[in-house]
Amino acid sequence: MSSRDMPDGHPDVAALAALLADRSRAAFCLALLDGHAWTVTELARYADVAVSTATEHLNLLVAGGLLTEERRGRHRFLRLAGADTAELIENLAARSPRRPTPVRSLTDANRRRALAHARVCYDHLAGELAVAVADGMTASGLLTWQDDPRLTSRGLAWLVETGIAKETPPPGWHPHIRTCLDWTEQRLHLAGALGAALHSHMITAGWLAETGPSRIITLTEAGRAGLRDHFGLPAAVLAPAQQLEPHTFR
Repeated sequence: MSSRDMPDGHPDVAALAALLADRSRAAFCLALLDGHAWTVTELARYADVAVSTATEHLNLLVAGGLLTEERRGRHRFLRLAGADTAELIENLAARSPRRPTPVRSLTDANRRRALAHARVCYDHLAGELAVAVADGMTASGLLTWQDDPRLTSRGLAWLVETGIAKETPPPGWHPHIRTCLDWTEQRLHLAGALGAALHSHMITAGWLAETGPSRIITLTEAGRAGLRDHFGLPAAVLAPAQQLEPHTFR
């Protein structure tokens, strides 16, 4: 195929890659995987750069289509452009080489463990717990991975029983299911409409609790009981992310 066969020209993958080639811009995108809108000042503080520097980087990310912006009075808020952008960032993170980052405190070490256990990936759950939910739904006969991930007839009925689906789906209907390659587990977790619906249901039911301005999600006692009863998740996954004690951090 020649360029004459492509009316819109060749995709400029290099231009997209260049947007994420800067560590500050990459850090901004990773922070925004929490699904919230951040101010320029908050992002500058997160990446440890000057506000003027952050502004230049964020302008490039907006112009490149990875971020969108919203003005609220004097403040400028940035967020990821959408779920597909979040999926792109998460998949790139999963395929990126690991850059050693020193653990500077006990708090930092425990935060990393909690982040790996359960976190928000834009509008759905990620981490060890998210991978376990996908495994549990498969083992329970709610989800099949033949050809593509797909809810079984039992899974569709379960959506109605739990109230995730407000009414019985019409024959042949299936929710859109996408997957993300989890960057800490290196396995797939559920995204797309189903992943977002599951996450929303778990938040509404009190199974998951957000922990302030952080991607970390906490599994509640109600959540442990619900995930155990619905999906048969093992106790090791349902236990809180183990906290390191001071004497272990030496």
